Amino acid sequence: MQKSLKYIFITLMLGLIPVSVSAQKEVRKNIRKGNKEYKLQKYSEAASYYEKAVEENPTSQEANYNLGNTLYNQKEWDKAVEYYNNFNSLEQEDPMNVSSGMHNIGNALLKKKELNDAMEAYKMALRLNPQDDETRYNLAVVQKMIQDEEQQQDDGEDDQEQQQEEQQDQQQQQSPQNQQDQEKRAEQPEAPEQMSRDNARALLQAIEQDERETQEKVNQIRAQEREEQSENNRRHNKNW
Repeated sequence: MQKSLKYIFITLMLGLIPVSVSAQKEVRKNIRKGNKEYKLQKYSEAASYYEKAVEENPTSQEANYNLGNTLYNQKEWDKAVEYYNNFNSLEQEDPMNVSSGMHNIGNALLKKKELNDAMEAYKMALRLNPQDDETRYNLAVVQKMIQDEEQQQDDGEDDQEQQQEEQQDQQQQQSPQNQQDQEKRAEQPEAPEQMSRDNARALLQAIEQDERETQEKVNQIRAQEREEQSENNRRHNKNW
């Protein structure tokens, strides 16, 4: 992702506060020393020189802007934004310079994860300099980040709703009525086991034995009936 700072060259201006010639020289001297340390990436030393220049001349655009860049490289995002805003309020002539200040403000806000504010800063920079492709790229990147973040929030809400539905289902399954239904189902007798071949044979033999005994009883009854009939016949014959 391109998040490089914008660098501009500004002629030292005294601004609204009268500054003596000796003070002007001291401001210029501190800015030059700060620039030297900055190029060596000695940001702490550079910041001390720029701060002296701002103290001597608060309206120095160059000192405010360069101090903002130095603080940015020290990851002091809030202070960097403060000095960029100071610069933008002092710059009254060149909108391109203000665009650079807004670009750097967007970078600092992006570092702070303040995506919506960063997006607005990049938009302002593009209004002032519509030809700035670097700012346009950064704007597209932060807009994509906002879109992804919103999508993640939507997905998280969907997941939360699904979890709530699952919890409700589990609670319903664990309700007293469902527990009673489960107990009733548990009390139902299990299906009879398949009868073994030996048991079937024994049962068949028992049935056959019952049939034989029954048949014997029937035969005995019939024999008795025949005997009684014969006796009756004999009696009738005698009477004849």
